[in-house]
Amino acid sequence: MNQANQYKTFIYTALPCEAKPLTAHFKLKKDTAVEPFAVYLNQDICLTVTGPGKSAMAAGVAYTQALLASAENPVMLNIGIAGHRDHALGTLLLIDKIIDLDSGKHYYPPLVCNQHCLTDNLQTASRPQLQYDLPHLYDMEASAFYETATRFSCAELTQCLKVVSDNKQMPAENIEPKQVSALIAAHIPAVEALLTDMSALAKLITSPEPHLFSQLVQQYHFTASERVQLKNLLCRWDVLTDHRELEFDGTDLKRGKDVLRRLDQQIGKIDFCL
Repeated sequence: MNQANQYKTFIYTALPCEAKPLTAHFKLKKDTAVEPFAVYLNQDICLTVTGPGKSAMAAGVAYTQALLASAENPVMLNIGIAGHRDHALGTLLLIDKIIDLDSGKHYYPPLVCNQHCLTDNLQTASRPQLQYDLPHLYDMEASAFYETATRFSCAELTQCLKVVSDNKQMPAENIEPKQVSALIAAHIPAVEALLTDMSALAKLITSPEPHLFSQLVQQYHFTASERVQLKNLLCRWDVLTDHRELEFDGTDLKRGKDVLRRLDQQIGKIDFCL
């Protein structure tokens, strides 16, 4: 294992057949030094095959993150198959809500990147859901992935992509590994586009900090996307004023959104010409 690398993107699949087209496309090589899980690497991407189920997924995410020296705010993506009563086989969906049927917990991945496919909510269960009686996506890993991954990165950079592999007409008992690989492979361009957007967002979040950034982040609550806006506004102030000291009175501000609004007002008062 080359721990000197700063892996910026982590992909997690439950099954080897889900991982196969991804390892081929991104030219990932298996790290034979890792035994508990199958881990595949290139210079920037680490893909882990965790095994099916919530416990396996949570363990795989935690193990990989503990083992590797990752960059600040890594991209974390779960890709896999899911069942749905009505959606056609092969439909690609970006998950905007995850419900754990065992614990009752709800998770809401913020969709801040360009959407390269449809979105839907998903329910995670400990056992396969084969009744297809409700119009929901079902899988066995997403809630565990999201809850564990957000301990190592921000919510905006933690996303789930699901491909419909079974429905009422074609139940899960008929799924073959080659079919799963083909379903995933068909959406490689969308996967690559999403990773590109998430990586761009990660670079913005981890870019050099302008003056006052750390002070404001400690004083007010900002989401990851709001931190990006804050950096952009502070950098814009520096450019327009030639790094003039910003007189910022925040005594009447309560949230990050209030700070962004005040900064935008301050910048709007600047007289400048091109």
